[in-house]
Amino acid sequence: MRTLLVTGPGGAGTTTVAAAAALAAAREGERVLLLGCDEAPGGLATGAAPGLTVERVDANAVFRERARELQGRFGVVFDLLGAAPLDDEEFTELPGAQEFALLQALGVAADAGHDTVVVDLPPVPGALRLLALPEQLRRYLDRLLPSERQAARALRPMLAQLAGVPMPAEWLYDAAARWDAELASVQAVVAAASTGVRLVVEPGARSAATLRTARTGLALYGLRLESVAANRLLPTGSPDPFLARLTGQQREHLKGLRGEFGDREDVAVAELPHLGRDPHGVRDLEELGVTAPAGGGFPDTPAPDPWSVEDRLSQEGLLLWRLPLPGASRDRLDLVRRGDELVVDAAGFRRVLPLPSALRRCRVEGAALRDGALQVRFTPDPSLWPR
Repeated sequence: MRTLLVTGPGGAGTTTVAAAAALAAAREGERVLLLGCDEAPGGLATGAAPGLTVERVDANAVFRERARELQGRFGVVFDLLGAAPLDDEEFTELPGAQEFALLQALGVAADAGHDTVVVDLPPVPGALRLLALPEQLRRYLDRLLPSERQAARALRPMLAQLAGVPMPAEWLYDAAARWDAELASVQAVVAAASTGVRLVVEPGARSAATLRTARTGLALYGLRLESVAANRLLPTGSPDPFLARLTGQQREHLKGLRGEFGDREDVAVAELPHLGRDPHGVRDLEELGVTAPAGGGFPDTPAPDPWSVEDRLSQEGLLLWRLPLPGASRDRLDLVRRGDELVVDAAGFRRVLPLPSALRRCRVEGAALRDGALQVRFTPDPSLWPR
């Protein structure tokens, strides 16, 4: 299954581009799912092209279902507190429920038999934080309810008698295992070699800043940038001075965009015209000329790790861990060693990275940002390094 994740700054036309990409893939004879929280432009619906399915995530319904499940499980706690459970009509969707529902739908789509799934994501940087969420939540679950803590599970009845209150029941560990499995399925889709991100921008000063932030966040989270869509480009040659000036500014920013990505054969830069109106219906979406998702890797196969450890022990007595972070700046970059992990903050994003086995027996000697990559220097710890 190929997965195309579409995002960009708010108002850049990501929903339109996502719909057009799904339509283009369906025209190629694929079974395509268009997934999003907003209505598809122009009333695009299931059946608009053979093999095309359009699904709008109902975040409120998903939230109510999960809330009812948790409330049923916490019956003992409600009894202890003397609180009455909520009625169905009292459940109100909380902030962030829409994003969680979208992640859940993406995990379900992985097993639904589609050839291609196109996901209309929230704007950058919210989209990148959303894509990083499965990995982060799995880490939290493992810390709070580690599956290997069998001894604690066996002691719970005795601890409950000593404390005088019920201890976490078996259902809590079962629920954690179920949540972990759901998150793992989403994480596998996001990290697959056949998954790519398409950034949609309107060429301009704002888009340049968004692209730099997005490139850094994508690299930090190990996500593949499939293409950049320069949207709503005005036609050249207009006799109107105002339009001519706007067109010139767009083309100047487009030139810089191509200069930034021109040396990367794996990232295409597409030019999409301004139709002079909001796209409406299948014909307008096809007129944009949006391409279907590009192939990349093999389905269900993790993408290759772009981060490498270079052995310089014989020459310089150190190991160099190189983490590509294009677009990162020194003033918005920080890292700290925490046990066997490295916490990296870049452009407002954070990721906790487990150290490769060899580096766990080393000390951090320093780091530098060079040529768009964070280079962290490690030297062997004499007390841990084999002689």
